[in-house]
Amino acid sequence: MKILDSSIAAEVADQLLEIEAIRLQPEKPFTWASGWKSPIYCDNRLSLSFPKVRNLIKENLVKSIQHFFPEAEAIAGVATAGIPQGALLANDLDLPFIYVRSKPKGHGMENMIEGKVVPGQKVVVVEDLVSTGGSSLKAVQDLRNAGFEVMGMVAIFSYGFGIADENFKNAEVDLIVLSHYEAMLPRAVARNYVKDEVLNSLADWRKDPAAWNPQ
Repeated sequence: MKILDSSIAAEVADQLLEIEAIRLQPEKPFTWASGWKSPIYCDNRLSLSFPKVRNLIKENLVKSIQHFFPEAEAIAGVATAGIPQGALLANDLDLPFIYVRSKPKGHGMENMIEGKVVPGQKVVVVEDLVSTGGSSLKAVQDLRNAGFEVMGMVAIFSYGFGIADENFKNAEVDLIVLSHYEAMLPRAVARNYVKDEVLNSLADWRKDPAAWNPQ
């Protein structure tokens, strides 16, 4: 996992906290579908409702693609949250846009990929949030199966799990994120969303979310 710039990582995290796209509840943790207890809930789709934040994210994702993947020929969004972000980027970059379903369409052509499929085309995948990387990398594999050359992936935010780094490395996919959990924590303290005394517990969660105990 790489970032475009540490100051951008802090600014994006700060804005996501301000609009409550990121919510922190270490004393009353959320429960994920996996059963993990989590002190954080991140819904970056909320950024679409705030033009200032939406444009901050779009402009820096565009810069990320221009910097890390200048040879990109198309943009692919991961359904569903990566679709609007990807469409915004493709428009600014004047590139074709496609998106990848989580499962094939249940009727008609039964497409997994919506849009023009061009085997050999160099594509950058857009995701809004990366946790373990499972669903994101499934989209990558679907694109590869269709003949695309996947250059890498850009995302708004990552929890920074070690398992995600390992999964992306094994899949040979470069991941670029605007911000991540570690960059967010100081901004949460500065905004008085959490107290200094819970930082160790919050750091422990990122290291081993499955075993984390908020007590």
